[in-house]
Amino acid sequence: MIDDVVFLFDVDNTLLDNDRFQNELRGHLTASHGDEGLKRYWGHFEELWSELGYADYLGAVERYRLDAPHDASILRLGGWILDYSFADLLYPGAIEAVRRARQVGRTVVLSDGDAVFQPRKIDRSGLWREFDGDVLIYVHKQMELAAIERAYPARHYVMIDDKLAILDAIKQVWGERVTTVFPRQGHFAFDSALIAKHPPADTTIERIADLMTSDLLK
Repeated sequence: MIDDVVFLFDVDNTLLDNDRFQNELRGHLTASHGDEGLKRYWGHFEELWSELGYADYLGAVERYRLDAPHDASILRLGGWILDYSFADLLYPGAIEAVRRARQVGRTVVLSDGDAVFQPRKIDRSGLWREFDGDVLIYVHKQMELAAIERAYPARHYVMIDDKLAILDAIKQVWGERVTTVFPRQGHFAFDSALIAKHPPADTTIERIADLMTSDLLK
């Protein structure tokens, strides 16, 4: 079956406030492990980001543990990350926007990330259930367009993402078959250097809730 339109929703800083999670993680690290612990953990986090191309929070815990193999407090850090209440990070109107889009076409989560923490985040936020299990997670989603088409064939796609680089890459491949939507949320959406490198999206909205009143859902 081929859908007329499939809405592809990014997660981090599109449906939920991942910047807030990072800030609270930094606060937790400082409170539990001190400024040096924060520095060490975030150094590993950034190293893994450069190596893998996605945020590997649990991988950074593993590397941090190798720095201090006898620090028992590190054993609680992974649990804090995995058990975080991600439902509290959903942007106002995010769920309503997804439900409104579902009245027009099929809705699918399309996210980057690892194979453990990112599914856990999507599940604990309630998004896995909200999307009825229609969830795709890749290392680099803009390189998996053929797989996306096989999983969810459609005459037209709507890609909603806070990163212009990803929207641009997808637009270059799918062309007129995709409408790109840029919600100006999160630090990537306000990075002037990154924004200058890419053409604007087909549609720009100030917050995900604005999708409900856009022409795309009329």
